[in-house]
Amino acid sequence: MSSAASETPTGPSANGWSGVRRGPLQPGEWVRLTDTKGRRHNICLTEGKRFFTNRGSIDHDDLIGRPEGFAITSSAGGEYLVFRPLLTEFVVSMPRGAAVVYPKDAAQIVAMADVFPGATVVEAGVGSGALTCSLLRAVGPTGTVSSYERRQEFADVAERNVDQFFEGRHPAWRLTVGDLETALDEPDGSVDRVVLDMLAPWECVDRVAAALTPGGLVCAYVATTTQLSRTVETVRAHGGFTEPRPWETLVRDWHVEGLAVRPGHKMVGHTGFLVTARRMAPGETVPAKKRRPAPGAYGAEYDGPRPAGLPPEVAEEPFDS
Repeated sequence: MSSAASETPTGPSANGWSGVRRGPLQPGEWVRLTDTKGRRHNICLTEGKRFFTNRGSIDHDDLIGRPEGFAITSSAGGEYLVFRPLLTEFVVSMPRGAAVVYPKDAAQIVAMADVFPGATVVEAGVGSGALTCSLLRAVGPTGTVSSYERRQEFADVAERNVDQFFEGRHPAWRLTVGDLETALDEPDGSVDRVVLDMLAPWECVDRVAAALTPGGLVCAYVATTTQLSRTVETVRAHGGFTEPRPWETLVRDWHVEGLAVRPGHKMVGHTGFLVTARRMAPGETVPAKKRRPAPGAYGAEYDGPRPAGLPPEVAEEPFDS
C-alpha cells in the first residue's frame, strides 16, 4: 500500500465536508464565547492576539490547543463558555447581504423537501448563503447544489460565508450569477429538488417543471400572504404538480426550572411561508379535487391564476369575508 493511501485525511474532507471540526482548537478557527447573561461573541483564533470585552480581556493563546467545551475567566473576572459555533449559530451571526433563511425554516426545507445525500438540487436566490450551507451538508460531496443569484453583491457575501463555514469551496457547490429563468442549464428532467427563495417564484414554474425529474419536488419560500397565494395558485394551475402544500413554522422556547414550567417570553414567530409540490410524470395530471372551493374564493374579485375545471358558477360568486 502506498504511503499516500495510508495517510489519515485532513482538512474539510476529513469530516465529509460537513463543516464540523473535531479535536483541539486551532489557529484560524472560529469559536463562540458566551457569557453568564447569554451574550455571544464570535472570534477567529489568532496566535498572540487578545479579545477585549467589558469584562476584561482573553488571550487567544489560552484557547488554542484546548478541546472545545470549557469555561475561561477574563482578566476582570468575567466567565465565558467556549465552543465552536453550530451551523444554526453560524448562520444567524454571519455577515449578511440579503436576509438569511432562519434555521427553523432551513430545517423544514431539508426535511420536508426530502433533500438526500447525492441529490441534484437547484437553489434560486442564494441570499447570504445560510440555506446553501444546510443544502450542501444534506447532499454531501457526492451531490450537487447549483445556486443562482441575480445580484453580484449578494453572491459575493454568500461565497465568503459558505467558504468560511466549510473551510474552502465545497465540491458539490456551483454558484452562478444570473436569473434562474435564463441561466439554468441543468438538462430537462435531471433535477431532484428545486428550492425557490426569491421575490416572484411563480415566474419560474414552467422552467422548474421542465428541469425536475418525475417525482421531484419544488419548495418555495416566501414572506407575504400575497406571494403565498400567487405561488400556490400558479403551481396549482400549471397542472403538472401535485396539490401544493403551504405552511409556516413557529418556534417557542420553554422555561423549565423546578416547579416553574411555562412558555418562554421569546419566540421565533413568522419568518416566511413554505410551499411544496411534487412533479408529475410527463403527460400525467392530478385528479380533479372533489371538494368545492370556498364561496367567492375564485369569484369576480379574484384576478389570479385559476385551477382547471372550475364550475362556471364559481366565478360569479361574491366573496363573503
